[in-house]
Amino acid sequence: MQFKWYSVIVLLLFGMVEAQGQINPRKVELFNSNWRFYLGDDNAAKNEVYNDNAWRQLSLPHDWSIEGAFNEKNPTTQAGGGLPAGIGWYRKNFMVPASAQGKNVFIDFDGVYCNSEVWINGHYLGKRPNGYISFQYDLTPYLHYGTQANVIAVKVDNSAQPNSRWYTGSGIYRNVWLSTVAKSYIPQWGSFVTTHVNKANAIVRMQTQIVKHQEGLYLKATVYTPAGQLVNSITTPVESNDTAVTINQNIVVGQPKLWSVDNPNLYKVVLQVLAGKQVVDKYQTYIGIRTFNFDKDEGFSLNDEPMKIKGVCMHHDLGALGAAINVRAMERQLEILKAMGCNAIRTAHNPPAPEFLDLCDRMGFLVMDEAFDMWRKKKNKQDYYQHFDKWHKRDLEDQVKRDRNHPSIIIWSIGNEIREQFDSTGISITRELVGIVKGLDGTRYVTSALSEADPKKNFIYQSGALDILGFNYHPETYTNFPKIYLGQKFLATETISGYATRGFYDTPTDSTRHWPTSSKEKFTQGNPEFAVTAYDNVAAYWGSTHEETWKIIKKYDYLSGEFVWSGFDFIGEPVPYPWPARSSYYGIIDLAGFPKDVYYMYQSEWTDKPVLHLLPHWNWQSGKTVDVWAYYNNADEVELYLNGRSLGVQKKQGEDLHISWKVPFEPGTLRAVSRKNGRIVLTKEIRTAAEPARIELLADRKLLKSNGTDLSFVTVRVLDKNGNLVPDADNQINFTVTGKGALAGVDNGAQSSMEPFKASQRKAFHGMCLAIVQAAQSSGVVTITARADGLLPASVVVRVR
Repeated sequence: MQFKWYSVIVLLLFGMVEAQGQINPRKVELFNSNWRFYLGDDNAAKNEVYNDNAWRQLSLPHDWSIEGAFNEKNPTTQAGGGLPAGIGWYRKNFMVPASAQGKNVFIDFDGVYCNSEVWINGHYLGKRPNGYISFQYDLTPYLHYGTQANVIAVKVDNSAQPNSRWYTGSGIYRNVWLSTVAKSYIPQWGSFVTTHVNKANAIVRMQTQIVKHQEGLYLKATVYTPAGQLVNSITTPVESNDTAVTINQNIVVGQPKLWSVDNPNLYKVVLQVLAGKQVVDKYQTYIGIRTFNFDKDEGFSLNDEPMKIKGVCMHHDLGALGAAINVRAMERQLEILKAMGCNAIRTAHNPPAPEFLDLCDRMGFLVMDEAFDMWRKKKNKQDYYQHFDKWHKRDLEDQVKRDRNHPSIIIWSIGNEIREQFDSTGISITRELVGIVKGLDGTRYVTSALSEADPKKNFIYQSGALDILGFNYHPETYTNFPKIYLGQKFLATETISGYATRGFYDTPTDSTRHWPTSSKEKFTQGNPEFAVTAYDNVAAYWGSTHEETWKIIKKYDYLSGEFVWSGFDFIGEPVPYPWPARSSYYGIIDLAGFPKDVYYMYQSEWTDKPVLHLLPHWNWQSGKTVDVWAYYNNADEVELYLNGRSLGVQKKQGEDLHISWKVPFEPGTLRAVSRKNGRIVLTKEIRTAAEPARIELLADRKLLKSNGTDLSFVTVRVLDKNGNLVPDADNQINFTVTGKGALAGVDNGAQSSMEPFKASQRKAFHGMCLAIVQAAQSSGVVTITARADGLLPASVVVRVR
């Protein structure tokens, strides 16, 4: 459908049409409940008449892969986490009331992995190969109204493997929505709102599409402050004979409250299609008023304030929950990152769930929204390269149109380490993709995450189409960037690739190890535990330690910032180890959401909050010399004590980001004291733990919503009789959950564990594991109890209402 542009510049217009107190005629329903699922293939399931009584009943979002067993023979391979894929079918019966006749009914899928095909009452609606893109179908011509049921059928085909370099999940893993609107309406993603800011005020510019099937329509736009107060409204006649019309409207906001990472103020824009006093359609979106800029000399600024981008790359899986999206699980990840000082997310390497961007808007994160991991040249035998020519334009357009109102997004990325960097087709494809983005949104920067740092070899760079140069790794080139890339703006789109296993330590710590040392070398290092020391000194051959790169990024203003690979461990890509390793070692935070030690390096550098973190644990063989590290800030020095004896004072020198002591082990208490101007800032103690004696449960939230999706993440700690964490405890913890909730998953962060995520037990890993409890849809209490042989049990009560 082509929209004719119709522009009107009117700032203040009152009283033309009043529509207060009207009921919103747009009905949007979450369409997740009462689906039936079959793991397997039966082509007859597309038919309206089909017996699915034996199928499993479930609610969406759903990822069937995470429910399976780890097996190195699964075709997803170790890179995909070694979990099963295959083909699955979903069916749902639903009623449409007779009152919906004469209206339009649409179904929206936020994401289906992958190769989804959809039928309504036996009528074929279409196919979308891309597993990360959102899409809509019009059900109207094929519906039954009143008492006759309708059947929606969805085939999901993830059988062609391998098709990804990381874990994807399988199924309808994001939300589904059913929308009923009038014949004249604002279509999907039909609102584009931008802002222009000066010292005194801001202009909110609204570009709204309307599908028009009647005369005498008006479009009323209203802006509300973050506190819900009316700013102003404007009403514009829809004066066009076309059925597809675009209206431009402006509203001035005086003394706007700007959106920032510290104060993410959100204004609400309400759009109403009016026929006289009747509200025909109502559509709303949230916006943030802000300015941002990348400068070749000064780097990044937000609202004219210089700021380093302190970002992380994030894949989409949620650990034990798999790919099935859950707002609370995503919010928890962002809360943990926010506390570390992180202010930006790169959605590696695909469009995220819409709710993830909503959270970034609300919580104050900048976003680099990425489209593709490959173009025409494949990285896997069965990946998106097969569909790129036919689908890339539609997929990229849909991504930009869906996401462009989010104030958190500052950069569009058209690709990650694309292989067309190395041949001349990279020039034309880059220009085409940038043109697609700019045609829909000229307010943001466009980049591509490049892995080739030599400008003579990089054809994507040579296209001249990128607004900002994004480089993955190659920190050795950062200091010479202004000389090599004259006049260009810089962002480190992916950095580090350091490895770590939470709670595991080995020596030496005063040198950096690269595992393996090159792409041509077979990995022969490592250890029987399939672990990597949590001291920050082991990285991939292409990467660096966390400290090495951050020292460079923080030093030069023209380096706008970085996106660390990665924020959390993720399922799949378990470099450097072979099977049974099945999840990554890259994360600053492990798969269960427990911070590794380097988390506190970033917290000491990226926040102003006082930090003193001491590592490692204090359970060693007598006489062993242990490297003791401390991360700290807001202090001049740290003094270390062992059993009350001072082991000396250490201060950061030059560019140091940690301090260390070599300490012969003896059982007891290791205590660190940070001081500023002679006054104590913080004290940290680590004690030698005795044998495991009891379990401790710590719920991150003790009040949940009774919506069937809210979660409490319960940390399990194995303690000795004195309350110390036992760092080598691996007791099997058995869980029971009673009352208004259920166990949604278990984890412990171990990268090579073959234990299933969907189970009622989990071994502790370095003294800890996790239980995820999901609320029911009715009020009451849920009790979580953890037991283990030889240990005192523990329980925690969570309220649901």
